[in-house]
Amino acid sequence: MRLAIALAPLALLAAAVPALAGTITIEGRGEVRAAPDMALINSGVTTQGSTAREALDANTAAMAELIAALKETGIEARDIQTSGFSVNPNYVYSDARDENGYTLPPKINGYQVSNTVTVAVRDLEELGSILDKSVNVGANTINGVSFSVSDPTELYNEARKAAFADARSKAELYATAANATLGELEAISESQNINSPIPMPMYARADVASAAPVPVEAGEMTFSIGVNVQWELDNKAN
Repeated sequence: MRLAIALAPLALLAAAVPALAGTITIEGRGEVRAAPDMALINSGVTTQGSTAREALDANTAAMAELIAALKETGIEARDIQTSGFSVNPNYVYSDARDENGYTLPPKINGYQVSNTVTVAVRDLEELGSILDKSVNVGANTINGVSFSVSDPTELYNEARKAAFADARSKAELYATAANATLGELEAISESQNINSPIPMPMYARADVASAAPVPVEAGEMTFSIGVNVQWELDNKAN
């Protein structure tokens, strides 16, 4: 009888604690859209010359003019960064063969020098004019324009809240269907993504050097967060 009395409080305690039914892991996603507030342009000059020195001198002069023009538009030195430089020979190939029938090696016919800079434009209203002015002063290659938000911290935080709420809503639905309730939070992991337009190459031509400012549309960007959240599942009391 004493043994039965001693076990009774333990039995009551066990009945008060919900029995675990396992765990549930759910993926949630949250997205926030926002207009970009800056752009990156990759532009530069490609020059030709009969010698490497001749091509380099021409390129140096043209790049100096381009950088000066960019600074005249209000772009600061910190927002202009050299991102590519190359010196390459131009080869001429021939179908001619030597006395043994082998194709003759190509010959060098001049040199090509390319120099590019990546420019951060923080006033998007000036972007079209900057593109146009770059071409006017000699930029003959514009490799693309990409947009961004200078500080996306708050955007990501809003996406995180939405992602967690999405995960919890799904988890509660599944728990109800399984005749259980969500218990303790076990783990959270996340991944993030920025969905923005892919930069498209733009090739400058002499016949557009005096054209109107380039029309540019920044659109919106999507900041997305994915989360995987795990909870304990508690059996519902009968």
